[in-house]
Amino acid sequence: MAVTHLNNHHRETLAQLMRHPVSHNVEWHDVLSLLQAVGTVEERNHGKLAVTIGGSTEVMEAPKHKDVDEQLVVELRRRLKDAGYA
Repeated sequence: MAVTHLNNHHRETLAQLMRHPVSHNVEWHDVLSLLQAVGTVEERNHGKLAVTIGGSTEVMEAPKHKDVDEQLVVELRRRLKDAGYA
C-alpha cells in the first residue's frame, strides 16, 4: 500500500511507529489522526474504538495518557504492516 495519500504529518507518525527501538514519545492524537487517514475509527462504549485497517477490525482502548505506550506501538506496528504500511 502506498503512503503517497498520507500528508507529511501522517508519514512522520508512521515513521515514528516503525522506528527501532520503539519511540516513547508518540502522541495519541497523532496516532488517531493516522488511523483515520489509513482506515476508519468508530467510537464505542467506555472509551473503546473499533479500528478498521485493510479490511480487518480490532477494538482497542484509547490510552489514558498523551503518549502511547510501547505495547500499543508494537500492536499498531503489526496492524499497519499487515495492511501494507511498512
